[in-house]
Amino acid sequence: MDRLWGQAREELQKIVGADSFSTWIEPLRLTGVEDGTATIACPTRFLSDWVSRHYSDDILKVLDRMGGPVQRLSFETRSQTARQVAAPAVKRPAPRPAGEEELAAPLDSRFTFENFVVGKPNELAHAAARRVAEGGPVTFNPLFLYGGVGLGKTHLMHAIAREIQIRQPEARVLYLSAEQFMYRFVQALRDRTVMDFKELFRTVSVLMVDDVQFIAGKDSTQEEFFHTFNTLVDQGKQIVISADRAPGEIKDMEERIKSRLQCGLVVDLHPTDYELRLGILQSKTDSFRAQYPGLQIAPGVLEFLAHRITSNVRVLEGSLQRLFAFASLMGREITLDMTQECLADILRANDRKVSIEEIQRKVAEHYNIRLADMIGPKRVRTVARPRQIAMYLSKQMTSRSLPEIGRRFGGRDHTTIMHGVKKIEELRSADRSLAEDIDLLRRLLEA
Repeated sequence: MDRLWGQAREELQKIVGADSFSTWIEPLRLTGVEDGTATIACPTRFLSDWVSRHYSDDILKVLDRMGGPVQRLSFETRSQTARQVAAPAVKRPAPRPAGEEELAAPLDSRFTFENFVVGKPNELAHAAARRVAEGGPVTFNPLFLYGGVGLGKTHLMHAIAREIQIRQPEARVLYLSAEQFMYRFVQALRDRTVMDFKELFRTVSVLMVDDVQFIAGKDSTQEEFFHTFNTLVDQGKQIVISADRAPGEIKDMEERIKSRLQCGLVVDLHPTDYELRLGILQSKTDSFRAQYPGLQIAPGVLEFLAHRITSNVRVLEGSLQRLFAFASLMGREITLDMTQECLADILRANDRKVSIEEIQRKVAEHYNIRLADMIGPKRVRTVARPRQIAMYLSKQMTSRSLPEIGRRFGGRDHTTIMHGVKKIEELRSADRSLAEDIDLLRRLLEA
């Protein structure tokens, strides 16, 4: 059985790729094949559910080709079985070192996995966060979550911390912002308690640092963060980091820290699409009904909001909160007319509110190039043409001036932007494939 699974693993690694293999397939174990059913042992229920949904067909094909007729897979969860047999007593939380309670940021009770709405833009981030929170073997360290404002990074960070505290009461989870880390380090330097600071951070079970971009350019803080990071990784402790951009794109961050951050799993939370925004609105509406019983919301209102408010989830949820509060105070049904009246300022702010950064990100994803190349010096055609397309869309879809667009593209002169825009205008009329690409990108950005 071990020999069969070893051969199957080699084939699966070629099919799914090294990163996906190490994260999802490597923890699995084939325990038996009987009557056309292959039994796969998984460390956690979440892992078995994910593999069942995304990799069942690949596993079936490989096993069928190597070991005879296999028509179905059966997943058994090793960790659950072990817990049932052992039936351990409830563990009390370990005593925390002095100062840790004051250092940790408070967790928001609203931010749980149960009320995190999952869609295609955040599916991988949610799956990776759940994997870390379940406490089973994790093949990636650190987990690095990045994305723009209001896309769910902090929600997932709080959800991970809360879930670990529930599942492993004895674990010491330290969640704080990068700004708090820096402040406490400076305070330790001033009070000459640096050794206490080091001991506090290097004895936690899980370290979670939010908005790590804020330590960029702070040399002494980066130095301490680097050594803390290395110590915890060497001890096998889990680290979860969030930022507003990918590690390689954080300006003034030391290269050695960027390298360490990139050695784990780096996950981008993409801007929300229409389906995800509508799902969030429906979920929030259900929770608001408990606060505002009896309020009626007309058909089409949620769909209208999902189409019009595309900036970020916080604005979307705040808009719905304002609507329910307004309707409750006025004793009126939430209609489309009332929505436009009540949210006039927000709707105006979201009209044609596409940012240059969003355009750069979407074009880079479409053409499979690094976002850093958008503002970098590379002139090869595979990079230069997408860069010109992003310049063209920035001119067409934003109100930014040419010099301002140039600054967002690595400090380029406005004449370079003019040349890029003119080039794409010429090519668009002659190249049908390019024109279709631009139309698709425009629709994605306006969605």
